[in-house]
Amino acid sequence: MNTSPEDFDVVVLGAGAAGMMCAIEAGKRGRSVLIVDHAKAPGEKIRISGGGRCNFTNQNAAPENFLSANPRFCISALRRYTQRDFIRLVERYGIAYHEKTLGQLFCDGSSRQIIDMLLKEMRDAGVNLRLATEIGHVERVGEGFSVGLSSGPVRCHSLVVATGGKSIPKMGATGFGYEIAAQFGLLLVETRPALVPLTFEARTLERLKDLSGIAVDAVVGCDKTRFAEAILFTHRGLSGPAILQISSYWREGREISVSMLPGMDIFERLKAARAQNGRQALQTALGTYLPKRLAQHIAEQEKAAGNLADFSDKDLRRIAAAVNDWRIKPAGSEGYRTAEVTLGGVDTQALDSRTMQARTVPGLYFIGEVVDVTGWLGGYNFQWAWSSGWSAGQAA
Repeated sequence: MNTSPEDFDVVVLGAGAAGMMCAIEAGKRGRSVLIVDHAKAPGEKIRISGGGRCNFTNQNAAPENFLSANPRFCISALRRYTQRDFIRLVERYGIAYHEKTLGQLFCDGSSRQIIDMLLKEMRDAGVNLRLATEIGHVERVGEGFSVGLSSGPVRCHSLVVATGGKSIPKMGATGFGYEIAAQFGLLLVETRPALVPLTFEARTLERLKDLSGIAVDAVVGCDKTRFAEAILFTHRGLSGPAILQISSYWREGREISVSMLPGMDIFERLKAARAQNGRQALQTALGTYLPKRLAQHIAEQEKAAGNLADFSDKDLRRIAAAVNDWRIKPAGSEGYRTAEVTLGGVDTQALDSRTMQARTVPGLYFIGEVVDVTGWLGGYNFQWAWSSGWSAGQAA
């Protein structure tokens, strides 16, 4: 092991999306850059994202697609390095991509193409990449920093923390970045799992167990926030894009509302079906619009066995509400184990929104998921990584 410290202008902790982007930009400015990670491979979240095809950005990325205690903080970075800038980089490398839905852009091929692109950019910028390297102490030394690495001590003028959040610990995620922030006196916004499936208590699960595996397009709401995407019934509760989206807004003790036939006046449809064929079973009529198992479940829960002719308008309105205004109170979420991102993090009041530098600790930067900026599902969090990493790379 080396005993005398190596010197760099910039040391980046974390070789994920934000860290690699920052290292590239700092290297392009002629800075000597070292990027380190305890993982054996860079960009592991990039590799697994989008089912292995990497949802690398969203064409609609804008500040309103992000959650933070300070919603305006993300504006500067997102405007200075936009989704169009990253798309141009992808196109320059000849990486074929497509829009899947709602502005979400995916590689036609493998997410490995994005990682390889970033690695090539780092090599061209002269960045030193050091993997399978444990990070120990971080100390302020003079106007710079000393970092203890398993490969030996290093010193730098600028230290960039891009260690991510707590989500998906099996991939090595830790709260190390928050510890560094606390060490230097920066405040933290409480963290919690986000973009995560929601779970139900045992009695509710028993009632819904026959629905596991069923998916429907729905509108899911919590308070005034609504998302229109698919939901999936699971053996633990509810998942699917709309549920992952609303999980960032949901809190324990609150209920969510689910409309399983959004845009359809199911009361009028059932009323018309009753007039046309009163001998039709209610669950059969519902099964015209919903998966049959789900239609049967709703009929049973609403004690609506029988023919349409047996039900009054009041009954049909109650059944329609069970379809388009289903209210349910989740017990919790699946936690960091399956959460795609971490909500909360380093308080943005402590950071300069243009450079991502800590206001009270010159030379210390925080970027990406470790910061209290969390995007919606669909490539938004990668765009925050690119934008915040780019911004810090111009200054570090």
